[in-house]
Amino acid sequence: MSGAQLEFENPIEDAISKLKFSPESNNLLIASWDSYLRLYNVENSSLILKLNSGAALLDCCFENESTSHSSDSDGFIQRYDLNAGTVDTIGRHDHIATSVLYSHDKGEVISTGLDEKIKFWDTRLGQSLVLSTDAGASVRCITVNGNNLVVCVDASMHLYDLRSLDRPFQSYESQVEVPIRCVTSVPFSTAGYAVGSVDGQVALDFPNTACSSEMKYTFRCHPKSMKGRLDGACINAIEFTPGGSGTFVTGDNEGYVISWNAKSRRRLFELPRYSNSVASLAFNHTGELLAVASSHTYQEAKEKEEPPEVFIHKF
Repeated sequence: MSGAQLEFENPIEDAISKLKFSPESNNLLIASWDSYLRLYNVENSSLILKLNSGAALLDCCFENESTSHSSDSDGFIQRYDLNAGTVDTIGRHDHIATSVLYSHDKGEVISTGLDEKIKFWDTRLGQSLVLSTDAGASVRCITVNGNNLVVCVDASMHLYDLRSLDRPFQSYESQVEVPIRCVTSVPFSTAGYAVGSVDGQVALDFPNTACSSEMKYTFRCHPKSMKGRLDGACINAIEFTPGGSGTFVTGDNEGYVISWNAKSRRRLFELPRYSNSVASLAFNHTGELLAVASSHTYQEAKEKEEPPEVFIHKF
């Protein structure tokens, strides 16, 4: 396993918010607070394009190889034509747009914001907004697994059926019991989810499954004793390798990237510590490449506000 830093002729000027590999190639999408969405060819070590959205990008996703989307600090949800190099607006939230993803089952873009709304957009229609539903509080992160949408609000998880979005079909407190920072779907289960907390916990849950009580568990990545209690660094990213092996990695605010196996509940290995926070992680479609964003996140005063870096590790 080796790691190499991506080279940019002009350094990324502000914090990286999200990394995403494309569905079928080794092109890497990089969203940043400097208002630029970058597409980087990892195989050729070259920047393909750099598009300005006009505001800080807080999240991004691929729809397909040629189309991506972002959620911006000015509330706008943007669509990018990666072939033509153009940007257009799908719609907007009334406050900062925090998350965006694309549901292939639904064929729609899903976004959330500090306006406490979950919005669904169909870009094939003249009027893109299909539905806006009230989340009841500001949403920090979301994920989809088939027809299930998971919405995280503080320490709570709300599960929606994308075929019936009037209200969550299930709501419960996460095992971490503190605000959730990130969430992702478990690829070897149609009803499994992993969350990372602001105090260094990771929890795996499998609601509505026969073996839920036996399979769910929680642990701390780098436990430390703080004033007589266990504490840890904020978990900014959790990413599973494609397929059903159960292997996943976590990245935290202290610069640690650690690999685990969800099925055996074992820690596998740890990468050399990064000099800054690990803001985002992404596996390519084969699971052979792991992208790591070493960047400040504006969460802690001790972070270094210096040009962020992206590293590629080969497995």
